[in-house]
Amino acid sequence: MTYIEGFVAAVPTANEATYTEHAREASGLFKEFGVARMVETWGDDVPHGEVTDFYRAVEAKDDETVVFSWFEYPDKAARDAANEKIVNDDRMKAFGETMPFDGKRMIFAGFDTIVDEGDRGTPGYVDGIVLPVHPDKKDAYREMAQTMAHKFVEAGAVRVMEAWGDDVPAGETTDFRRAAKAQDGETVVFSYIGWPDKPTRDKAWEKIMEDPEMHPDGDMPFDGKRMFWGGFRPILDL
Repeated sequence: MTYIEGFVAAVPTANEATYTEHAREASGLFKEFGVARMVETWGDDVPHGEVTDFYRAVEAKDDETVVFSWFEYPDKAARDAANEKIVNDDRMKAFGETMPFDGKRMIFAGFDTIVDEGDRGTPGYVDGIVLPVHPDKKDAYREMAQTMAHKFVEAGAVRVMEAWGDDVPAGETTDFRRAAKAQDGETVVFSYIGWPDKPTRDKAWEKIMEDPEMHPDGDMPFDGKRMFWGGFRPILDL
């Protein structure tokens, strides 16, 4: 099953073209190391939240934009082998020394896919979502996420991916758990919804939010106040 390496970073807004080119240049090496797919998306409709949000996740400054990105691998073993090559390759070290953003504030982690629906083409717009979920509620969350994935695909999404935190390291400055204010043994879910374009996404959300099933009477299997999300436009999909 697909294994995801998810990333969130803060990039100076003025460096968009430089960041895109830097990622494109590095993509050849990532492919050589075993990355099956590399996606980079640039913050476009990223709201500020009351408790958590993408900006606080990476301590973004006023002149920075949040980048939401991921690698796809055929399985965790392929990801682990790739990471070993990445940290020991002199070419990657050179790329690391010329990153057009503050790598100390980038957060990353490995995630097991628990829902994967659609795969009907390359997205022209992406919703990125991060939230904390307790392992005791994993099955309930997966069931809910699967139901929602069907609704998103019916509304026009090209792909819906939900991935469960598996290898979520603690960072010195930032990390996924702190970003979602995870507590009491909770892990982090990293998910995205790919849309053919932003208008389709906006129209779909209007319809979905009118669906009574989006407003259940019972308890949700996660704390929605600590979930954060945003809309992103792809700048690289290889």
